[in-house]
Amino acid sequence: MEFTEFTLIAFAVFIIILVTIAKAVRTVPQGEEWVVERLGKFNTTLTAGLRFLIPYIDRVAYRVPTKDLILDIPEQDVITRDNVVIITNAIAFVKVTDTVKAVYGITDFRSGVTNITQTTLRSIIGEMELDHALSSRDQIKVRLKESISDDVADWGLTVKSVEIQDIKPSASMQTSMEKQAAAERERKAAVIKAEGEKQAAILQAEARLEAAKRDAAAQITLASGASEAIKKVTDAISDRDLPAYFLLGERYIMAIKDLAASPSSKTVVLPADLIQAVQGLMGRSRP
Repeated sequence: MEFTEFTLIAFAVFIIILVTIAKAVRTVPQGEEWVVERLGKFNTTLTAGLRFLIPYIDRVAYRVPTKDLILDIPEQDVITRDNVVIITNAIAFVKVTDTVKAVYGITDFRSGVTNITQTTLRSIIGEMELDHALSSRDQIKVRLKESISDDVADWGLTVKSVEIQDIKPSASMQTSMEKQAAAERERKAAVIKAEGEKQAAILQAEARLEAAKRDAAAQITLASGASEAIKKVTDAISDRDLPAYFLLGERYIMAIKDLAASPSSKTVVLPADLIQAVQGLMGRSRP
């Protein structure tokens, strides 16, 4: 019985020794720093390697990564200066450079960086118009990094980079932009069509004008030729009426010839006295 109680006591002491050693000897992994509190108050920071604590007095309060952290900035709606709703999100790359400030300067530095990045991004885009915001990713990124760097420095953090993942109009705005683009394409097509019709009408009018000028010139030439012919015939035969009868009769015969050649004509009747017919056209009667 006594042996059994001794065994239990020895086992309990052995367990306590193991737990004490486990609390006293700690191994900090590479890429982390541990914040140690002694009796509830900050005591020291443990870097990577084998480290020793005072059991039951020292406590590892925080394990802080010292590697670069990738913080996803959630998607949010932002209103531009021209009252257009766009959707944007980002990624922030930060590094803890002061472990004590990171754990005691703010409740949760990850949440703090996320919220301040969202707020600053909303403020920067709110100063821009839609077209400028959509085409200025690099400018927004630079301004965003500069704006939050000083704030997060108080928390022992360094901003390595901020990347704009996406920036786009809202679904309703995209629909409106598509309709606007379609209307603009239709307007340009209508303008091009109207311009083409205008040019065609101008060319047709110019063609008609040129044709009319040429017809007039031809009529003048024909009239001049006829006048010259009448004059020469009159001079030759010393009769003022006969040349006119001759020319008019010639044209009368040509007109009858064309009429006879027409497919729609069946019968052509020539007057028995051509001279009298020509005199009738001139309003004169044969003596």
